[in-house]
Amino acid sequence: MPAAEEKPLAVVLLSGGMDSAVAATMTARTHRLACLHGTYGQRTANRERVCFGALSQFLGAVNRRVMDMSQLGALGGSSLTDPGLQVADADPARTGIPATYVPFRNAHLLAMAVSWAEVLGAHLVVIGAVEEDSSGYPDCTRAFYAAFQEAVRLGTRPGSRIQLVMPVIDLSKAEIVRRGQELGTPFHLTWSCYRDEARACGRCDSCVQRLRGFAAAGLPDPIRYAPHVEMPGDAGPGPAAAAPGGGDAARVRRTAVLTAFLDRLRRT
Repeated sequence: MPAAEEKPLAVVLLSGGMDSAVAATMTARTHRLACLHGTYGQRTANRERVCFGALSQFLGAVNRRVMDMSQLGALGGSSLTDPGLQVADADPARTGIPATYVPFRNAHLLAMAVSWAEVLGAHLVVIGAVEEDSSGYPDCTRAFYAAFQEAVRLGTRPGSRIQLVMPVIDLSKAEIVRRGQELGTPFHLTWSCYRDEARACGRCDSCVQRLRGFAAAGLPDPIRYAPHVEMPGDAGPGPAAAAPGGGDAARVRRTAVLTAFLDRLRRT
């Protein structure tokens, strides 16, 4: 692994969620990080921004920037940004693109990241997109990123050589959790809930995917959930949550509770 001063620079899109946190942790092994975050009027924008700051500091980012994308949210069309639309409970039987999809959001994020990379002279732009567990979002597919890579090639200065990298694109949520655990990703500093900022609701698509990932990986999720899904001995947010989950017995109990809850959710 190269010394810190010898590492090249990478622009990392860091939402504050677990996927981008693991992608950033993977990238930090070989690159210095310039972390970029976009706020677009999403319901949990404040919590996500706090997580972005904490993760950037934890990972030793040499540069970080928060971009105001409120005009994207003002267009509406998503239950994440439109207060008139409800964030639905997860439903395994639901097909099609969910209401939480923010139209063409990742293209806006990537455009800002590529612009910043060109300014900084960075040759790598990293995004924590996941195709398998993407809920059907069209801007979380390999085909989308291949097309955007061609746009980057055509639309940047000759010699920029900016490459889009999606380190977790082919991983399941369980694989992302395991990889993050191996690398020391601070999951207690991440947030996934689409609805709430104080305690994760445990019922939206993003919460359920996260819970399934931790349950399948056999590891406790260190963030706090609403009372109906709170785990016994939950460490909650903060530095204490980085500690091991109370031993193997506690881990088994928590995993059993998670599995039972998910079974009940699937039957409702």
